Amino acid sequence: MHFDGDAFISYAHLDNQELVEGRKGWVANLHRALEIRVGQLLGKTPHIWRDPKLQGNDFFAETLVDRLKRVAVLVTVVSPRYIRSEWTRKELDEFWKAAEAQGGVRFAEKSRVFKVLKTPVPIANQQPELQGLLGYEFYKIDPETGKVRELDEVFGAEAQRDFWLKLDDLAHELCALLERIEVAEGGPPAAPQERGTVFLADTTSDLREQREIVRRDLQQQGYTVLPASPLPYVESEFRAAVRADLSKAQLSLHLLGRNYSLVPEGASASTVEIQNELAIERASEGSFARLLWIPQGLEVQDERQIQVLDRIRADPRMEEGSDLLETSLEDFRTLAQTRLEAPSTPPPPEPAPAAAPAAAAAAGAPAADAAATVRTVYLVYDQRDADAIAAWGDALFERRVEVLHPIFEGDETEVREYHEENLRTCDGVMIFSGAAGEVWLRRKMRELQKSAGQGRTGPPPAMAICLLEPRTPEKERFRTHEGVVIQSWDGAAEPLAPFLARLRGEGRTG
Repeated sequence: MHFDGDAFISYAHLDNQELVEGRKGWVANLHRALEIRVGQLLGKTPHIWRDPKLQGNDFFAETLVDRLKRVAVLVTVVSPRYIRSEWTRKELDEFWKAAEAQGGVRFAEKSRVFKVLKTPVPIANQQPELQGLLGYEFYKIDPETGKVRELDEVFGAEAQRDFWLKLDDLAHELCALLERIEVAEGGPPAAPQERGTVFLADTTSDLREQREIVRRDLQQQGYTVLPASPLPYVESEFRAAVRADLSKAQLSLHLLGRNYSLVPEGASASTVEIQNELAIERASEGSFARLLWIPQGLEVQDERQIQVLDRIRADPRMEEGSDLLETSLEDFRTLAQTRLEAPSTPPPPEPAPAAAPAAAAAAGAPAADAAATVRTVYLVYDQRDADAIAAWGDALFERRVEVLHPIFEGDETEVREYHEENLRTCDGVMIFSGAAGEVWLRRKMRELQKSAGQGRTGPPPAMAICLLEPRTPEKERFRTHEGVVIQSWDGAAEPLAPFLARLRGEGRTG
């Protein structure tokens, strides 16, 4: 099917009335901006049109019906007036019928109908054809007052900036579809050229803007981002939809904010919790990873959300390639990109030459004494415990151990990279649990576990957990099979013998 027009904008005329005399209406500004941006992206002038003359009592001309049959995309400007308009209802019906006759509303897994939300309209109130589409929200809701502010320059510079950001999202998606249609005209639809698929979990309203930034990044880099339609509100349907999307993805991203998320009908857990649990389930099948992000310095008042975040922080089920970050959004975006670009399976380490020991013996060289080899131990502790750690560092150094300490000042990215590099290269790790709580301790243990999937080629490092003051019931109950547990309530740097034995490989099997 050859299309004469690229896009038709369907709108209610009430939504194009001038808010300020002498200025163009909102829809007219959207039309102009979309035409310019799509043209810049396509490299040619697009044919985007709307009918500025039609009124509710006009005759729905056959010429308009014919033109709707020959347009590639329908852009609906949804508002309370739009869903009540008989005219827009007809436009949507005619385009939908024509699209179905042309092979379907979906083309190369993309919908030919774009939903622009000028103002909030509950999904249940929207036309059935629009309910399954994700919308481009050209408004913001003030979290303090609940008031809706449309993205319009009359509301200030920030609203104008946000309008262009949202418009750019719409233009990129529209261009991607138009390019596929252009390639496919006269032949079968072209196969999508996406680089991969990412599940970007639904989050709460306080992180909606950050989620949009992440989604925009991924889509502009060629990744398919799911969910592609609103998730259901009933638990069984919600779980089925999320599972289906996760099965197509190689990575899931979860943004965790200060608000407690919605609970689907029939569920006891929130949408944030359910999506995370299903992502863990998906990871057990392999070839999948998940990244969770909590904004740095997040302050939470809702007790329910405090409990959700605490459970996630202490959750030991952190599979290889997965991570929980409490850092800047930029760091989270960078790590997500790293995970997506990493090879699915790391190359195996090169085996050591088998003849090397024999050749050394033949040359009369003495065999290396494992016990005499200088080992490197990385001390992991909270900055508040720095003074108490000094004696441990001295005791290890006296036993021919090179000691590495964490750094606490400087660029955030450099601090994290230094920490990860130490975990990848050290022979042993001692994690000191003093001023920091058990959640911090479990997180550091998890970071050590993941070093094997972040470029570490040698055997796992020996690990010791050193429990320092303040003495708590939680610390007294602490046990782990992953390393030596040392209780040192008086701060003395003893006993080190069990850890040093592991460090030198005595009695270790892994």
